[in-house]
Amino acid sequence: MTEAPATGPYERPRSIGILGGTGPQGRGLARRFAAAGYQVVIGSRSAERAAAAAADFTGLPVSGVANADAAGADLVIVAVPYDGHAELLGELAPKLAGKIVVDCVNRIGFDKQGPYAIAVPDGSSAQEAARILPDSTVIGAFHHVSSVLLDDPGVDRVELDVLVLGEDRAAIESVCDLVTAIPGARGIYGGRLRNCGQVEALTANIIAINRRYKVHAGIRITDV
Repeated sequence: MTEAPATGPYERPRSIGILGGTGPQGRGLARRFAAAGYQVVIGSRSAERAAAAAADFTGLPVSGVANADAAGADLVIVAVPYDGHAELLGELAPKLAGKIVVDCVNRIGFDKQGPYAIAVPDGSSAQEAARILPDSTVIGAFHHVSSVLLDDPGVDRVELDVLVLGEDRAAIESVCDLVTAIPGARGIYGGRLRNCGQVEALTANIIAINRRYKVHAGIRITDV
């Protein structure tokens, strides 16, 4: 990972906030990180909805609050629908300053022919986040992890690789370490943020695979 400079190191986060944590991806990540011992804070536009979602995680360290309060966690994951992505990050920029912000938003559309990627003016959702959050360290990751597998307590291991992209090597390594909280998963450096567009777009292909073969596919990087 010599392409990206290091400005860390970053301490292991004690708490993880998930903006949009009541959605399928947010819930799945919350379950896995809480099971690994992290304090997880689910965020939502509605604090009541977030609290209700958190109550489903019996015995796990998960709480539910408004997105603005979830942004106070040590590390924050953005898992909101793309349509609300820019507005929310703009509102929360002061609270997210100085933190690693992991963006896993995919701008995907659906029509009669199936899923397809929609272009993001900045190149990718992660690049959009980096523009809006100049005082945060934005990392792209967790785009291709099945929410169904993540949120199923009966699934012990999720065997796949997570591509981790960013501009700061220490932050990338910190997020790669976070990936290992998901049993079976590996964090793999996937380049700088300018490469995040095709990673986000690949989600449409994976959804198409899932629909065709009735599976919950992921990716593996060979020879690493």
